[in-house]
Amino acid sequence: MNISESASHYESVREFILLGFPCSREIQVILFMFFSIIYLLTLMGNGAIICAVCWDQHLHTPMYILLGNFAFLEIWYVNSTVPNTLINFLSESKAISFTGCFLQLYFFFSMGSTECFFLSAMSFDRYFAICHPLHYATIMTGRRCFSLVIACWVCGFLWYLVPVILISQLPFCGPNAIDHFVCDSGPLLTLSCAPAPMSKLTSYTLSSLIILLSFLFILISYALVLLAVLRLPSASSRQKAFSTCGSHLAVVLLFYGTIMVMHVSPGSSHFTSLPKIMTLFYAMVTPLINPLIYSLRNKDMKKALRKVLEKFKISLKVFGSRRRRNVG
Repeated sequence: MNISESASHYESVREFILLGFPCSREIQVILFMFFSIIYLLTLMGNGAIICAVCWDQHLHTPMYILLGNFAFLEIWYVNSTVPNTLINFLSESKAISFTGCFLQLYFFFSMGSTECFFLSAMSFDRYFAICHPLHYATIMTGRRCFSLVIACWVCGFLWYLVPVILISQLPFCGPNAIDHFVCDSGPLLTLSCAPAPMSKLTSYTLSSLIILLSFLFILISYALVLLAVLRLPSASSRQKAFSTCGSHLAVVLLFYGTIMVMHVSPGSSHFTSLPKIMTLFYAMVTPLINPLIYSLRNKDMKKALRKVLEKFKISLKVFGSRRRRNVG
């Protein structure tokens, strides 16, 4: 195939069809309502954590600044996929433009990579706070925390840029139906009408590296934290450390347990429904559960969230009284 033929084939596919969850119209409406509730609860839960971190001066520490950024990331993570999925539930065509598909692919994988970096940063923060408490204040200064946050965002958005560019340059000459509810690299590589070993290798290698290396880093950090916690003389100190680290570890296991099956396990592609289930779990369910895990196991966060709720109630009362005065 020469270059001109490849270019003409590349231009032949203007849009992709996201098949999503093939079922009757009634079930599609039910799924739309169910996913809408999950989406709204996710936005509210993570939004509440962001408000708590911003408004409560006691939470202006590296741990909670990282947590606030993590919650902000989760909001954009679900926004990269869920709104389009909800539209497709009610749409007849279920089409997404060529550019829109690759933008979704880039942001979806970039958010996932950024989440790996933030989970690693949070474990790094807990390691220094518990294993080196006397030096923590001098090591984890506000400036270093800010640099760590920026590094997580920048590295996350640069990590998967090359595979997305490589896949977008492949010739797509039909068919254009993707058996998924998001634009994923696997189905797109399958739809390419030319072999793409370099794109496949780059995509798989970078996905596996970020997942395995960050997971290994987190496991080592928490193993050292566990050893340090067991040496603490006070039972209350041990309980507080276990409570804080336990919530972080629960989030780590939820997220990495699903993405490892999806992106690292070589036999996962043999099951046609598995990619959808796994993607649904780590793209929608974990961002919903994470705020619950952090708020239920953290006393400081509970207090801050109560303050946020009180401020919200006061704002509603003020708004209601002003509206009544204006009507009167």
